[in-house]
Amino acid sequence: MRKLLVFMVVGVIVLALASYMFTYTVRFTEVGVLTTFGKAGEGSIKTEPGLYFKWPYPFQSVTKYDTRIRIVQARKESQQTADDRQLVVEAYCTYRVVDPRQFFSRFSSAGDRAADHFKFAEDNTLRAALRGSLAETSKFKIDELFSTSPDGSRVPELESRMASVIRGSGNESMRAKYGIEVVSAGISGINFPASTSRAVFERMESERDRRSTELTSSGEAEAQEITASAEANAAIIKSFAEQLASEKRARGELEAAQYVKQMSDEPGFAEFLRAMEFLREAVAKRVTLVVGSDWPGFKFFRPDALEKVPDGEIPSIGFEGGER
Repeated sequence: MRKLLVFMVVGVIVLALASYMFTYTVRFTEVGVLTTFGKAGEGSIKTEPGLYFKWPYPFQSVTKYDTRIRIVQARKESQQTADDRQLVVEAYCTYRVVDPRQFFSRFSSAGDRAADHFKFAEDNTLRAALRGSLAETSKFKIDELFSTSPDGSRVPELESRMASVIRGSGNESMRAKYGIEVVSAGISGINFPASTSRAVFERMESERDRRSTELTSSGEAEAQEITASAEANAAIIKSFAEQLASEKRARGELEAAQYVKQMSDEPGFAEFLRAMEFLREAVAKRVTLVVGSDWPGFKFFRPDALEKVPDGEIPSIGFEGGER
């Protein structure tokens, strides 16, 4: 029983060693390059995840590359803009391996591990290309990169140009020459020397003053337009109101003319009506008056007021016989 257990343990160990030597796995985030005596031939690229078989080292070996996007950061570089301003620019780019065979053939001399290949590619190829792409900064003025205008900054355009420079074209492109796809390039930081900082602040202040002046002028013009419109409308309303008042006044004078004529024909009756109107207004206000009965309009309150008036005649309120 003991010998059987020993044989089983030895068998498991041998099976594990055989699996390690004769098989390998590729994850879904990786691509494998199977080489025979250090050479990658046709069919050596394994892109599908799963378990694969191989001959043990030194006959065959496998290098697995991570296909996810990686980032390369370049050190700060001093760059000059189109208007002779100095900027200290820090940039980056992102990339991934799209042609593992070409990538292996270019960078496998750096070591046996995939990490050595990536490091060599980043240090000696990608960072150099990234620093070279920063020369595109010289095609832009500083107020184009840092602008408060509605059009915005042109930094995205600069980053697009940098990415195009790094990618290259034709047989000299990153993809064709190194098996690398440059996904993007960008500016991660910009610093200004003291002189450039002062120039930027002055330009920003000038831009702000210009914008303030434009807004003030626009507001004043709009205010004048509103005032002129209001005055014109007021003049129209006033003219209409005066015309309407004139028409009503003329109509009132025309209607009152007949009553004025009647009052002129009967002055005593007119005086009587005025007296009645006075009394009506006085009583409506609830006032108490102490007056003599000989005042105009109050003689009718005397007990004998109507005894001296002949039948059919209108009482007179005027003076009679020198008396009220």
